[in-house]
Amino acid sequence: MNTIDPSYYLKNQPAAGSTNSSLGKDDFLKILMAQIQNQNPLDPMKDKEFISQMTQFSNLEQMTNMSQSMEQFLETQSLPPLIQYSSLIGKEVTYPLINEETGIEERQEKGVVTSVVQKDGNTSLELNSGLKLPVNQITSVSETGEESSGE
Repeated sequence: MNTIDPSYYLKNQPAAGSTNSSLGKDDFLKILMAQIQNQNPLDPMKDKEFISQMTQFSNLEQMTNMSQSMEQFLETQSLPPLIQYSSLIGKEVTYPLINEETGIEERQEKGVVTSVVQKDGNTSLELNSGLKLPVNQITSVSETGEESSGE
């Protein structure tokens, strides 16, 4: 006589609302295997039903893979791209100089961007003075040292 796997008992299932309510591919396989093991030998599962269920499993697996790929894509898009700020190389940027003791802006400083650095998801600009400036502190960008001569 066939025995039922104890993990399928309701008392062994997680409490409602404690986990994701959608079934994953592992859950689908468990249900399919339980169905195959417990089928009536005089009336086995029809080929069409089995193929249909395997197709559903294949679709579920593809959707799961697509979901994971989309999550990875969104993760990479949430970081400020290095290429976006590379156009600032050679440009003059203005940024506030803040007094560390008072936290008050003392004046605006300028510097020419020599490189763009991305570390731990944070993008900063390296200026010709050696200062590394986070991109969110830039107040303006202009061409280097070119004053309008009125020509």
